[in-house]
Amino acid sequence: TSLGSGEAANAFVQTVCDSWTGSNFTFILVSAYLVFFMQTGFAMLCAGSVRTKNTMNILIKNVLDACAGALAYYVTGWAFAYGASANGFIGHSNFALAGIDKTGSFDWSLYLFQWAFAAATATIVSGSVAERTQFGAYLGYSIFLTAFVYPVISHWGWSSEGWLSAFRGDYGGLLFNCGYIDFAGSGIVHMTGGLAGLAGAYFVGPRIGRYDEDGKPVEIRGHSASLVVLGTFVLWVGWYGFNPGSALAISNPGYANIASRTAVTTTLSAASGGMV
Repeated sequence: TSLGSGEAANAFVQTVCDSWTGSNFTFILVSAYLVFFMQTGFAMLCAGSVRTKNTMNILIKNVLDACAGALAYYVTGWAFAYGASANGFIGHSNFALAGIDKTGSFDWSLYLFQWAFAAATATIVSGSVAERTQFGAYLGYSIFLTAFVYPVISHWGWSSEGWLSAFRGDYGGLLFNCGYIDFAGSGIVHMTGGLAGLAGAYFVGPRIGRYDEDGKPVEIRGHSASLVVLGTFVLWVGWYGFNPGSALAISNPGYANIASRTAVTTTLSAASGGMV
């Protein structure tokens, strides 16, 4: 009887653990879907902010960020970001996810979440160089950013072997005895995309007609305020996947509280930005 009770108790504990794991995976997957949905917001915002003649061009570029980014991150991105590292600078294993799931325990939801982050990083640049980049050049940039630049930087900060990471563990000492902590990508995602956009805007220069003969700026209005506003709200919704989802778990009260508090902070930040 005692043996049967023990087996029943073990089975119950295993069921609870499986439920916790499943809820965490589901939480990350839903968050990844929301982050990817931000591509819709970027597309609407950018399309509404440019002139009518350039609408199709910038929409196709947004689609390419998602499509090319998905393939690039699959082939080399994940390997550079989370593959084994010899020096803390770049990963060098699991290209095209080869050998990633030998034990059947790989967290596929985390891969999807990170791909959505990579695609968002690339799309940040879209508006910075709108109406003045060739299709081929933008495609090359998008692939390079998602296949190499973002993965290397995320390896530094988020991999357990990255030289900046606060999660290094036994792989070496922490930078300044604490490591670099980036909860939801303020530096790894947004600063990377922002600096790439700044560099792009610097090299391609201003749009034709942006300044008059005296060097004074000339306002170039977007063609659709409706798309701009709708895109803004879509992005706001997407942030609820980006920020709270970065808790990466929700199966216990501690993680749930972090995710909930982050959602409140995200709401207040968006509202404050809108008022400004």
